[in-house]
Amino acid sequence: MPRNMIIAIVGLAAIGLVSYGLVARRGRPASDTAPAGPERLRPAPDFALKDYNGNTITLGEFRGKPVVVNTWATWCPFCWRELLDFAQVLEELGDQLTIVAINRAESLTVAKQFSDQVGFTGRLILLLDPDDSFYQSIGGFSMPETIFVDREGRIVFHKRGPMDASEIRERVTRLLGGVDSSLPSVQ
Repeated sequence: MPRNMIIAIVGLAAIGLVSYGLVARRGRPASDTAPAGPERLRPAPDFALKDYNGNTITLGEFRGKPVVVNTWATWCPFCWRELLDFAQVLEELGDQLTIVAINRAESLTVAKQFSDQVGFTGRLILLLDPDDSFYQSIGGFSMPETIFVDREGRIVFHKRGPMDASEIRERVTRLLGGVDSSLPSVQ
């Protein structure tokens, strides 16, 4: 076997092992982060962002109720399906939960045209973040990103990357205090 091929194989194996280590930590994909216990829960960063009608909404307005905050953009191919799944889960749960979807630095025209076309306008609380400040405040580096915030305003789970309806339901069940042994504990 040629030396260059051996070096390439060893290099790919090393990259694979590093990636596997990141993915396998604590039995969850690298895209998931969950505090280990109550002492590690941190306050969710507040925001003051405008909705499609120009009303300013803050995270503090939802204190006392569990909140899911999702970041999205029209250029994100994973966002549209996930936003429809969030809307479906919210319809199933009614007023037990609030779901806020924050658009990352796109204009009202672009965001609204997209949300109208995909079909989640009016089904979620849709906010515009022209400076992308919320995404930065949660240390965002993938798309979409979602934080699950408890009644006291603390992040109990931060999901990096897309979720399907099943995972959304599982995470929301945990957030609402239901029992779901398939998820890591976020006591």
